[in-house]
Amino acid sequence: MEKSKILYAEDDETIAFLIQDSLENYYQIHHYRDGKSALNAFSSQIFDICLLDIMMPEINGFDLAKKIREENTEIPIIFISAKALKEDRIRGLKIGADDYLVKPFSIEELILKIEVFLKRSKKTQPVPLQYKVGKFDFDPKNYTLKCDESSIPLTQRESELLFYFLRSKNVVLKRQDILQAIWGDDDYFMGRSLDVFISRLRKILVHEQNIFIENIHGIGFRFSEKVEER
Repeated sequence: MEKSKILYAEDDETIAFLIQDSLENYYQIHHYRDGKSALNAFSSQIFDICLLDIMMPEINGFDLAKKIREENTEIPIIFISAKALKEDRIRGLKIGADDYLVKPFSIEELILKIEVFLKRSKKTQPVPLQYKVGKFDFDPKNYTLKCDESSIPLTQRESELLFYFLRSKNVVLKRQDILQAIWGDDDYFMGRSLDVFISRLRKILVHEQNIFIENIHGIGFRFSEKVEER
């Protein structure tokens, strides 16, 4: 059975390591060190639940939760923060968070809350989103491209990268933004991996004459689709 996928935004490396180490046997944990990276990841991937710190660089947890809620009104959000004032808890819940845990807390309590919200969200989970990519129906949740009776399986990275492109169609995307969103880092080796996955997607879509993945020199890539005139 596939593990539930958690977006975890936390800038404190020590706390992040402890929570990741405690949860990774039960869930897929995707950790981001600042709110901007977490938001980019949320826009390019499909998660089951969000764990958000509040005091983070780039975008704080409150603003991050607002932006997540603008994109998805159903996904569970749990704040985990050292800010213990009643005003902060109320603010977090008013934004749309499902719960608010004050540090320090027990891992057992966190797991129980995660399980409660995962079960609740699965009861009301919408039909998985599908997107048209040329003649294909793309299912990002199940990593597949389908056409008639045939189906092309994608790796998780291929699926996440295609999903990211589709959410930003016709927009020039910087290499570092793609890397931060999908890999959580933008070092040299991750950059080489990105080039490999771009090449794979091009081969999969090679017969789609209206689909383009362009190299924008010195900047990044642009995914575009030409609409046929009728």
